[in-house]
Amino acid sequence: MIQVEHLVKRYGETCAVRDISFRVRDGEVIGFLGPNGAGKTTTMNILTGCLEATSGDVRIGGKHLEEDPLGIRRMVGYLPEQPPLYPDMTVAEYLTFVYALKKYKAPDSREAYLAKICGMAGLSEVTGRLIRNLSKGYRQRVGLAGALIGDPKVLILDEPTVGLDPKQIIEIRELIRELGKERTVILSSHILPEVQSICDRVLVINEGQIVADGTPRELSERMSGTPQLELTIEGDPAEVQTVLRAVPGVSQVEQVRQEGAKALYRVTSESDVRHAVFDALSQGSFAILSMKQLELSLEDIFLKLTDHAPEQAAERTKPSKKKKKRRLFGAKKHKEVDSDDSDLEA
Repeated sequence: MIQVEHLVKRYGETCAVRDISFRVRDGEVIGFLGPNGAGKTTTMNILTGCLEATSGDVRIGGKHLEEDPLGIRRMVGYLPEQPPLYPDMTVAEYLTFVYALKKYKAPDSREAYLAKICGMAGLSEVTGRLIRNLSKGYRQRVGLAGALIGDPKVLILDEPTVGLDPKQIIEIRELIRELGKERTVILSSHILPEVQSICDRVLVINEGQIVADGTPRELSERMSGTPQLELTIEGDPAEVQTVLRAVPGVSQVEQVRQEGAKALYRVTSESDVRHAVFDALSQGSFAILSMKQLELSLEDIFLKLTDHAPEQAAERTKPSKKKKKRRLFGAKKHKEVDSDDSDLEA
């Protein structure tokens, strides 16, 4: 559904996106992760046609962004981090306005179609209320409903749950999960458990480059190195360790702690030895109270991929020391201020 090839975006001498390539299959839900300033929002703005790339190729549904930008915009629903809402409109007025802007012709009447959209977004009970009087959670729902108008095949959601309370986060998360059953979704979020629970695959971007691509389990296995087991076993610790060390493939056995007759052990091996460990302990009549394969959490993976030594960061980013003059607009006269290139991405 989405093909990105050698995408580059520069702001003067600052390179916000550095030659990234990735693909998203039809019906896939992708988590787009990265620290602030990594290039996530820039990439999303390019995919939605809101921002022009410096170079590279973007295809959505087989269409080239440069050749058919309007056709791609019809295929994509976009929810930015701050939804562009009109607070003096009611929910119904705003969605009618978006419907007219998109020039969409519903198979049934406009009223019936918008009622369906409101039902999907959980807005049916607030359609007559002013947007300014809605909670942040409901405003996010209004923005999401606007993105759904036109039945887009692709949804791009930038921090859809930012600033919401736990109940609102759960509601929006469930809604995204349902929408992902029929659409391709790219979801940017700093709430990593949310990404892990919703997304089929994760893309990690750091300093404008894709540094990891895979399912959370694949990334965990790739970065964990040697497999590890954690076991809680009841029995004599010396005998337990003797049995564990005798299992083929086991390279290290560590007793983490002991509580009475039971103890927690960590077993490092060259391969998956769960079956062999179970058989060996069962023959020794030891009680296996728990056994689990240790995996890196998405938080651990994120930190490993994005946290590196300062000298490595300096080498990869190569920031310009030169100060540039930029103009601030909005006043009667343009005021020139000193600005480092790094703050231009926003």
